[in-house]
Amino acid sequence: MTLSRRFAVATLFTLGTLGTLAALGATCDDARAADAPPLPALAADANQVTVSGLSSGAFMAAQFSVAYSQSVAGAGIVAGGPFYCAGLGPHGGLDHFLINASTLCMTPLGAAPSGAAAFKAAQRFADDGLIDDVANLKRQRLYIFTGASDKIVLPKVVAQTRAFYRSAGVPDAQIAYVDNINAGHALITANRNDLPCPANAPPNLNNCGFVQSHDILRQLYGELERPSSKLSGELLDFDQTEFFQGRRTGLSDVGHVYIPADCLTQTCRVHVVFHGCTQEDSRLGDRYYTTTGYNQLADSNRIIVLYPQIRTDARRNPKGCWDFWGYTSDDPAHPDFYIKSAPQMAAIDAMVQRLLSARNAKEAR
Repeated sequence: MTLSRRFAVATLFTLGTLGTLAALGATCDDARAADAPPLPALAADANQVTVSGLSSGAFMAAQFSVAYSQSVAGAGIVAGGPFYCAGLGPHGGLDHFLINASTLCMTPLGAAPSGAAAFKAAQRFADDGLIDDVANLKRQRLYIFTGASDKIVLPKVVAQTRAFYRSAGVPDAQIAYVDNINAGHALITANRNDLPCPANAPPNLNNCGFVQSHDILRQLYGELERPSSKLSGELLDFDQTEFFQGRRTGLSDVGHVYIPADCLTQTCRVHVVFHGCTQEDSRLGDRYYTTTGYNQLADSNRIIVLYPQIRTDARRNPKGCWDFWGYTSDDPAHPDFYIKSAPQMAAIDAMVQRLLSARNAKEAR
């Protein structure tokens, strides 16, 4: 391993500590996959699909909302940089995307990668048919958040995410940009057992006295009913393996989905939540998808919440991050993580399409 690659991997390691829990969790995941049912078809509304994520999940939410802009109505991006961020820095050498991702896209010494340059790249990719027409971005609603005490992905990087969407022609009235809270690198909760608001440490769930997932969903969908005090629906495991494309997808065998009771018989919206690095279920159990507040607001507003999961890989992805630099690509020197046909992107789209599909007779009962 070259010195530059060791530095890049070490930088990504700052997002958490790899331990035996991840290995044990992967073993348990394999065992559960054999019993996990397929993701159900629920005839959801194709016009109201949104995404959100933290950290690597925020990078994923941004690139998915751009690549699939015809299908995505909005994105919540918490502590994440602009589309194609890792491709905006210097090129040269096998690992330049990884190095850019772990330096310029997180803690750049100088200026952060340009959001305007990222939009020009998106235009090129759209012209080549690799992603959807960027004109679709103008209708999206955005929630973009950077904590004032974030030391992992600096606020100046997240500021370029807003610059990207502004370059795409998204009106400021459709963008909620929050940078005035003294939060660290985390998804924000009001849970007293979570870390203090300014913390920059795993599990990257910080108590700042408000429920960020509620703010995200309200920004993306507009006025919503109050969150449910008692959930009506079910939180289900599902088999992710049917959505794999080859062996490099990087997904865990099992994902999770919250389905409000009304969504078994009525038309519902779909929101996809991308966890951050070190937040997959092999480390946190069900904490990310049961304590962050998404399900409570989704339950009372007919929103299906999809929680896809990444598998930790000691060599390629030791922190369980979503791919925003190319570890799923066949050619690391020319990665394709940001296009529609990339393994993780295509898998998530296939999951969404399943939820949009007509119910079968068993699910309709």
